[in-house]
Amino acid sequence: MENKSSSSNFIKHIVVEDLKAGKYNEIVTRFPPEPNGYLHIGHAKSIVLNFELADEFKGRTNLRFDDTNPVKEDVEFVESIKEDVKWLGFEWDGLFFASDYFDTMYEKAVLLINKGLAYVEDLSQEEIRAYRGTLTEPGKESPSRTRSVEENLDLFERMKNGEFQNGEKVLRAKIDMASPNINLRDPVIYRISHATHHNTGDKWCIYPMYAFAHPLEDAIEGVTHSICTLEFEDQRPFYDWVVEQCEMEATPRQYEFARLNLTNTVMSKRKLKQFVDEKIVDGWDDPRMPTISGLRRKGYTPEAIRTFCREIGVSRAFSTVDEQMLEHFIREDLKLKAPRTMAVLAPLKVVITNYPEGQVEWLDAEVNPENEEMGTRQIPFSREIYIEQEDFMEDPPKKYFRLFPGNEVRLKHAYFIKCEEVIKDEAGNVVELRCTYDPETKSGTGFTGRKVKGTLHWVEATHAKEVEFKLYEPLILDDAGDEGEDKNFLDKVNPNSLEVLKGYVEPNMADAKGHDKFQFFRHGYFNVDPKQSTSDNLVFNRIVSLKSSFKL
Repeated sequence: MENKSSSSNFIKHIVVEDLKAGKYNEIVTRFPPEPNGYLHIGHAKSIVLNFELADEFKGRTNLRFDDTNPVKEDVEFVESIKEDVKWLGFEWDGLFFASDYFDTMYEKAVLLINKGLAYVEDLSQEEIRAYRGTLTEPGKESPSRTRSVEENLDLFERMKNGEFQNGEKVLRAKIDMASPNINLRDPVIYRISHATHHNTGDKWCIYPMYAFAHPLEDAIEGVTHSICTLEFEDQRPFYDWVVEQCEMEATPRQYEFARLNLTNTVMSKRKLKQFVDEKIVDGWDDPRMPTISGLRRKGYTPEAIRTFCREIGVSRAFSTVDEQMLEHFIREDLKLKAPRTMAVLAPLKVVITNYPEGQVEWLDAEVNPENEEMGTRQIPFSREIYIEQEDFMEDPPKKYFRLFPGNEVRLKHAYFIKCEEVIKDEAGNVVELRCTYDPETKSGTGFTGRKVKGTLHWVEATHAKEVEFKLYEPLILDDAGDEGEDKNFLDKVNPNSLEVLKGYVEPNMADAKGHDKFQFFRHGYFNVDPKQSTSDNLVFNRIVSLKSSFKL
């Protein structure tokens, strides 16, 4: 059974204190993605936090799409997000869209105008930015700021009716152009966008800005603890201002935690989209991507991701997590689940010259030595087998214990073999080995006549299933992860992030299906690619190698 961490964090402490003080009868959280891309491992941290926090205190969690920008949003992203949340093991209590509340948001904008707290702006986007000031210098007021309530109501109505072009006018909150918090210097709360919305069609040509819509959505749904990442901390005063001035009945509170950063990993949706658009990867679910769909296709399990998200904790301190920590948890999850089997990724043919021609014997092998309940399997053995090219050297260095001329090694689950002859092609490449075997050395017979230092994995040639292997390295080579938005991150793309090999697996793998997972002896854990595999051409994605230098 999965072990859920009971460790505390500052957000859980706040919830406990709020319940003790009687502030809320029920805890309500939400996971509020924008449907403008696929979810990534950073979103998984937020999903686990919001859903498990509400679950622990017998509350509710909504899945809500912040779909306020029709230009960048798509139904494809909506459906992928729903699939990812379910795959991670969570069920939402309510499914909502920001667009469900567009009528209410419009009414609240009119309310602000009537209160003298919003005005229609004529300045261009560039002029608004120039008037806004800097982090150290206050902004200056726009000429539009002195418009009457009546004029603003008329212009906003005309904006809604489609009388103006994109960018021609916006609606701004009237707060304080001299505020030390630049987010309170009359932020834009509505803009014109003549674009079809995936949910509301062409009903609207004006759309609320995210920073205005988000607090209203939380208040409408009765969210008690609005949990977000630290980049929204400076927006919290505006969040509170919107809830108060729009006279919302419920008063949610915003709390910020540090986002997840992983070494050698890009977490910006903008950058991930660039990978997809420029075909650096073959889609959002490419196994090299840190998206949840990419991790799923690569072979990660929801259990491993949930455990990882719990163990990294929740704090306000910025930090970068070593990607090897994520790999550690998939190894831990699969070690008792995944069947062991043998695969040869770069084959070298071996002919055992003293083994009877045409004979095939079936050998017993454990399915998982760490989990005896998984039983045994049978593997064929005959005169012809494949071993790894790297397991033979014609002129080896000292302490090389694998196969070389005159040396004897053990074949896993089988016999000792000795290299007698090396066959090369015209270019001098080794293409075949001629070996002999000792029938007295069969595994499981208790043979103790002599010992060998090397054990090789292998696949019998006549029954072997030819397959494709995909080996992955990080897509980005940068220990700082996604820190620093201005870096030319494409310069750090790893040209060796994908290696494709043709090799062989045991015949019992012929019926493997998408998402079936195995541990290949010495090579690591592999997943049958659900997208590219067919019955005639199995494709195995390496999830993770067997060993890591990471210490928990």
